Amino acid sequence: MAIKVQVIFYSMYGHIYKMAQAIADGAKEVPGAEVSLYQVPELVPDDVLEKYGAKAAKASFAGVPIATVDQLTDAHAIIFGTPTRFGNMAAQMRNFLDQTGPLWFKGALIGKVGSVFASTATQHGGQETTITSFHSTLLHHGMVVVGVPYNEPGLLQMDEISGGTPYGATTLAGSDGSRQPTKNELKIALHQGKHVTTLAGKLFR
Repeated sequence: MAIKVQVIFYSMYGHIYKMAQAIADGAKEVPGAEVSLYQVPELVPDDVLEKYGAKAAKASFAGVPIATVDQLTDAHAIIFGTPTRFGNMAAQMRNFLDQTGPLWFKGALIGKVGSVFASTATQHGGQETTITSFHSTLLHHGMVVVGVPYNEPGLLQMDEISGGTPYGATTLAGSDGSRQPTKNELKIALHQGKHVTTLAGKLFR
């Protein structure tokens, strides 16, 4: 039996997209996993994206298909990625999740594995609050919430500034967006993808 994993993200400048790729790579390490990468619809007008300098960055992942709410029922595990907006998920991701009411009413996501990863501009910009507040939505859907256990040594990294929490992988983008995900941050993301998929395999096989 194939374990179907969906990695669904929103990214404005590409940081979360790079983390999503690492998450997907980790998931693919699990034998029998079928991993799909999706992005949620953009809400910001093109002229505003261009003004913010985001339009060019988004071109690098423009080919990633757009997620639909109905597709969530096909997955055994769903790993969501979002940048932080004032300590919460981005509006684009919130808008997507707000459309899952009919799935909630039917209990369509009960028992599926859910996990979250995130990015912030600054070192203390709400990485943990973004992920843990995101968990509330997953729990309302009856999903089994999974984070990153401390058998990933990257969480104990102390000789450099690094994202990474037991709640989910994270990265720091920098106030101007110039900082890219580091080797350690991507390693934690890889571990998260593999860990979530392994647990989904144990639950559904």
